[in-house]
Parts: sequence; C-alpha cells; structure tokens
Amino acid sequence: MIYLDYAANAPVDKEVLDVFNEATTKYFANPNSMHRLGVEAKEAIDKATKNIAKNLGVSEDEVIYTSGASESNNLVIQGLPERYKSRGKHIIISKLEHSSIVAPAQRMQELGFEVDMVGVTKDGLIDIEELKSLIREDTILVSITSVDSELGIRQPIEEIGRILKEYPNLYFHTDASQIIGKERIDFTDVDLVTIAPHKFYGINGFGLLVKKKEVGLKPIIYGGKSTTIYRSGTPVTGSVLALDKALELALFKLDERKKYITELHDLVIEKLKERDFIINSTPNSIPNTINFSVKGVISNVFVQLLGQKEVYISSKTSCCPENAPSKSIYALTNDKNLANSSMRISLSHLTTKEEIDKFFEIFDETLEEYNGKE
Repeated sequence: MIYLDYAANAPVDKEVLDVFNEATTKYFANPNSMHRLGVEAKEAIDKATKNIAKNLGVSEDEVIYTSGASESNNLVIQGLPERYKSRGKHIIISKLEHSSIVAPAQRMQELGFEVDMVGVTKDGLIDIEELKSLIREDTILVSITSVDSELGIRQPIEEIGRILKEYPNLYFHTDASQIIGKERIDFTDVDLVTIAPHKFYGINGFGLLVKKKEVGLKPIIYGGKSTTIYRSGTPVTGSVLALDKALELALFKLDERKKYITELHDLVIEKLKERDFIINSTPNSIPNTINFSVKGVISNVFVQLLGQKEVYISSKTSCCPENAPSKSIYALTNDKNLANSSMRISLSHLTTKEEIDKFFEIFDETLEEYNGKE
C-alpha cells in the first residue's frame, strides 16, 4: 500500500492514541458531575485546555471544543452573522474555501445575507486589492483559509489580519485545518480560528474553534452543559487530552518534519517535470501538498484505477461532489480541463523515498493502461 493522501486524513500518532486510551479508561465519568470522579475529569480537561491555549497563544476561555472542522466552520459562518445581523448582512469568503465554509455561506444567503467571493492572483494568493474593494459598511465577516486543501497555498493571513483590523465592524476567521503542524503562523490579528486535530495525527471526530474574547456567536447546538456557552454537549475528556498531545507533538516536531517533507516535495516535483505534467501548485504552496494535472486524463477515473492497485491519492478535496471539477483549480487557472484532470499528492513525515519511487512506477503503468483503453 502507498498512501499519499495525508491532507485528507492522517493516521493517529501512537503517543496520541495512548493518551486517548488511558484518559478514556481513567476519566470515564461525566466532567459535569459533582462527585469526585466528575471533578477529576474536569480538572484533567482544564489542565489540557490551559496547555492547548498556551501552545496556540490564546486564553483558555477562548477555546471551544467541537466535533471537527466542519462544525467549527459552520459555527462561525452561521453563528457570527446571526449574532451581528443588526450591524449588517454582508459576508466575504475566498474562492479557495472548503465546502464546510461554502455550504453554510449559501445557507446564510437563503436567510437574506449577501455573500461575495474574493478571487486569487495568478500565484494563488488572495487578491488583496479586490478584498478591500469588496468590504462595505455592512460587512460583518471575512473568512479566508490559511492553507487550502487542494493547492496547499499558504495565504498571508498575518498581512490580511492587519489590514482587516482597520475595519472595526467586521470579524476575521481563518480555517487553519491544513496549516497546523506544517507551517508557523501568527493568529494575533485573527478573531476566529478553526483547527482539526485529525490533520496533524490526532483523533478523528473532534475539533477546536478559537474565538477571541470580544467576539460573540450564536450557538448552533443547544442543550447540555459543556466547557463553553457557545457549544453544548458533554465534554469528551479523552479527546481533549489527545488533542493536547497531538498539538504539542505537531508544534515541537514541525521544523524537523518540514525539512524532510521539503526533500520529498522536491523529489516529486522533479519527477512530475520529467513527465511534462502540469504543476498547479504555486511557489506559495506548502511542501506537503502537490497538485498537478495530466492532459487527457479524467482524474476521478484515474484515481480509482490507482486505488485498485492500493495507491491512494486524491483528485480533489474529499468533501467535494465526486463528479464535479476542482473548484480550486478552476479558480486559479480558469481552465476546466485542468480542473477535471487535477490530482493531489499530500506528503507526511511517514512517507518514504522508496514509496515515492514506487508510486511513480505504478502511476506510469496505470497511465499506459488508461491511454490504451482510450
């Protein structure tokens, strides 16, 4: 098996899983219970939350636990406009956003909000001048991904944050799912940040939203007591402690992993160029993610053929409709053929050079078979 789809999902780190298993066994009581076992579970959560906040450079009361990035994004895109609709009903998102941003934005349109999409330059960066031109007096939310999941383009979030601070009536959100553990980033001028631990070798089915103190939200999940008023539900002690460990490892090992992955990235780019494939990723893409197109190939079909040989890559982000062209590639290139033939390799510190060599060997064989069928 050759797995090169780490941007979609990463395997849980053994150290993280050990923490989860131990915590689930040790702290099985409800953290909301008043008895000793419940208090101990809550104390464990509070300790982990304090460490998570420290590693992210935020306050403990700015941490909201969710079921994952999709819920965090929905909480922002639906909850913030609902909270501040008296100020305005205008939202701006980018053309590179994940479907968990786009879909709730469309939902808000149905409720009477206006949504504009800011484009990107030829290098894939947010068009800053266009962004400025889109901002209105009634703009209340701007959401721009830190790194998109298909092209891996690292947006200048720090610069955008500084610019948006000049507009006191709007709030700035970034989906940071694809950047944690891969690149250093400063969230000082960002009001809300989505984080997904399963992207950095944490536990699936759990997420985090950082919400700065001065920002209000209307919840989208109501009910039982939790660690915050913004999201109801019994706190999951094991998941919180596992997130703490995953984040700690991801940040501590970031530079070491990035150096190795950059070497793999350069090797992959060299092999793609040898084959005259079209590289969609730009110089602003992080080394973990490499997007390319092969002329005359329908990527959805080709990726399935590779899967039959136990080689796993993506044609686009796994949350997109199966037969639709890549909207991110189209936003960058304005070329539907490239969008239909695009594929994504996403690398990890777990990837070996031998796997890269074997991948291209199988890829070449599969391409010959594909062209023969054509």
